[in-house]
Amino acid sequence: MSIPELASSQLPGPDTRAVLLLCGRFGRSGDGVTPLSDAEYNHVAMWLHRQGLRPADLLEEEGRQELLTEGLPLPASRLTELLERGVAMAMAVQGWTDKGLWVLSRSDDGYPTRLGGRRGRSQAPPVLYGAGDVSLLSGRGLAIVGSREAGEGALDFARRVAAACAAQGIQVISGGARGVDNEAMSAALASGGTAVGVLANDLARTATRGKYRSAIQDGTLALISPYDPGSGFNVGHAMRRNRYIYNLADYGLVVSSVSGSGGTWQGAIDAIKASQPVFVWAEGQDVPEGNRELVRRGALPFPEGPWKKLRESLTKAHLSSRATEPNQEKLIGGDSNKYT
Repeated sequence: MSIPELASSQLPGPDTRAVLLLCGRFGRSGDGVTPLSDAEYNHVAMWLHRQGLRPADLLEEEGRQELLTEGLPLPASRLTELLERGVAMAMAVQGWTDKGLWVLSRSDDGYPTRLGGRRGRSQAPPVLYGAGDVSLLSGRGLAIVGSREAGEGALDFARRVAAACAAQGIQVISGGARGVDNEAMSAALASGGTAVGVLANDLARTATRGKYRSAIQDGTLALISPYDPGSGFNVGHAMRRNRYIYNLADYGLVVSSVSGSGGTWQGAIDAIKASQPVFVWAEGQDVPEGNRELVRRGALPFPEGPWKKLRESLTKAHLSSRATEPNQEKLIGGDSNKYT
């Protein structure tokens, strides 16, 4: 079947169309066909590279079957079935566009390669969905994260830090979840700053909410997700997206965590193991014990306010800590394998 003309003008470029066909989910119209996982797509991407091909070459029906027999790492029948979902893809893209969403693949120039961390583009999600100004994804900044059930002291601290970031032109990056994440993003926007929210679910619904819509239209907020815009909550998705939050930022700040439990804790541990600069709220009676434990495992206490030169303070604290990295590694060691 051919792609409907109405939707064809809204479709992304050929490379991204091919990646979306291979990896995207298109609601009920895609039932019975299992899209490629990130790891499976990476195998296909390496195969394409070895063949001197681009994803768009898979869109050509003529000669496709012959092409897909040359050392392909996955069954050709499965890829063919995925690539023939043109109508379902066009309808999905049209629905996303109507909601103000866009879609990028790793083949697009505007794709934020920092999502992949130190390993680069190959470790980033093959497809990225979003709403808002794409250029914000390259703005770096401070990742502010924490528990959904954080106390008022933690929420107040998150708001104050986010407001300081806005005043100093430091972008806030968070997960958009209830609690610390949402309060930090909202405070940054209310103070005239910019923010990026990396969502684990419900991108389409969240992007159309009144509380975010004006900021998206003003170009001060971008919401992104590596998961289908209509997907519901999934624990695995929520855990994996944490690394993308840290990868987009220069520094991370954990405001509230539960020792040994939850996505905030695991995300911080993973970032510490990856030698990313992770700070925690560590001063005051209301500081959660999980925060203190993160300091023992290698995180850095967040500088005390007032934060008149916050970026400089964070950079100085991080550089100073590098002289004691062997001690930090010793602290992280012992039972660190259980986080591998």
